[in-house]
Amino acid sequence: MALLVLLFLTFLSLFVNPSQSQLSLDYYQKSCPRFNQIMQDTITSKQINSPTTAAATLRLFFHDCLVNGCDASILVSSTPFNSAERDADINLSLPGDAFDVVVRAKTALELACPNTVSCADILAVATRDLVTMVGGPYYNVVLGRKDGRVSKSSYVEGKLPRPTMSMSQIIKLFYSNGFSIQETVALCGAHTIGFSHCKEFSSGIYNQSSKYSQYDTQYNPRFVEALQKACADYQKNPTLSVFNDIMTPNKFDNMYFQNLPKGLGLLRSDHGLYSDSRTREFVQMYAADQNKFFEAFGKAMEKLSLYKVQTGRQGEIRHRCDAFN
Repeated sequence: MALLVLLFLTFLSLFVNPSQSQLSLDYYQKSCPRFNQIMQDTITSKQINSPTTAAATLRLFFHDCLVNGCDASILVSSTPFNSAERDADINLSLPGDAFDVVVRAKTALELACPNTVSCADILAVATRDLVTMVGGPYYNVVLGRKDGRVSKSSYVEGKLPRPTMSMSQIIKLFYSNGFSIQETVALCGAHTIGFSHCKEFSSGIYNQSSKYSQYDTQYNPRFVEALQKACADYQKNPTLSVFNDIMTPNKFDNMYFQNLPKGLGLLRSDHGLYSDSRTREFVQMYAADQNKFFEAFGKAMEKLSLYKVQTGRQGEIRHRCDAFN
């Protein structure tokens, strides 16, 4: 009997990712018992003082994980000898508030329990807690990630979705990372908070080549008019931006999906979610039922947070999140 159990466990181990098997919900229970409290205090203070922090951190987390895994490589600063991920062109607009909340948490945790908590875990938990704080779903984040030892801007191209991508390109990108179409749509629901710079959608609201319209007709006409006014000086002022969800911009809910059939999507990729038959059914499902969206988003985020994580000796615990040890 013992031999049968041993053989079964050996067989089972073939299907368990060795990295994920070293992760657990209570990873810091003994080594840093105040971990959860310090994280809560830090993100609450930051979000209250800078309400855009939640959306900024969620975006930073995506940009970290989709490029070679959730290893905090996005946080590393460039040096004269290395151009890091954060200096790739698509990452130059990542908001400072997201980097700042991680630095604040790391500083507090290093005082309480030095050389113990990874920057990768801090970013994963900060993202979850901030999403929850602005009304989104709570989901489990297992801990024990190590920080990566490589961060190169040249690794970024082609790994992250761009606002001008077609739906086929976005589906292909997420599929290559192991995400189904339904999971991709759920993750796109992150656009329920945050904003986009005018330059990211200007081609859709100005100077369309069509002789029938001066803008992309997937936009609601009144919405386009408002966008054209809001972005009138975007070429002189590249910081001009508009909320992704104009109805409830600071609340994590399903309003983003309700907006899409009404032509109130901001980016080309937003319109694509509703116009593409492969994704439309999920947009309609999440628009009709917020609980279904929250459940799907939470599961997809749990999955994303495990993407190519490093554990044990694969990585390190950085002393500072912006520099390798």
